[in-house]
Amino acid sequence: MSLYRFSGRTPIVGAGGYVSELAMVIGDVRISENCYIGHGTVIRGDYGTIEIGPGTAVEEGTVIHAPPGGTCRIGKSVTLGHGAIIHADEIGDYALIGMGSILSLNAIVGCWAIVAEGCVVKNKQSIPEKVVVAGNPARIIRNTEPRDVEFWTRVKQLYVDLAHRYLKEGMEKID
Repeated sequence: MSLYRFSGRTPIVGAGGYVSELAMVIGDVRISENCYIGHGTVIRGDYGTIEIGPGTAVEEGTVIHAPPGGTCRIGKSVTLGHGAIIHADEIGDYALIGMGSILSLNAIVGCWAIVAEGCVVKNKQSIPEKVVVAGNPARIIRNTEPRDVEFWTRVKQLYVDLAHRYLKEGMEKID
């Protein structure tokens, strides 16, 4: 694991949580149990606090940062897609943040909301629960449907299982 203490703040990782040795987790970061923190991810709790709920997947290349004295709360079973940039105040349980999306300062995303790939949730924007948003800035395009919940529930479990596989098998560098 690539965990770094900074300014007296030490990251914490719960049981069954996997943090890639190619990720950087710095400072006041609390990662709950059964999370997947992918390769190339940067989670900076250097002057703010980051809380990641159980079963959450932070996919490769994602950046998470909290503002000075602030807290970025990410709920349980959230999926943060590859290359997302997260500066939000809160992401609700089971939300999905699509690949390459940007959540600006003070943004809030509700439970089971889906933020489409490449979407921009602007400063202080609030996304209600159970909606799908897309565009720049983010706009509601429809409500979350049962097919969304069914599909993303399976994907979320894949990442919990992947975390456990990495913990069990590890990675082997090939020279």
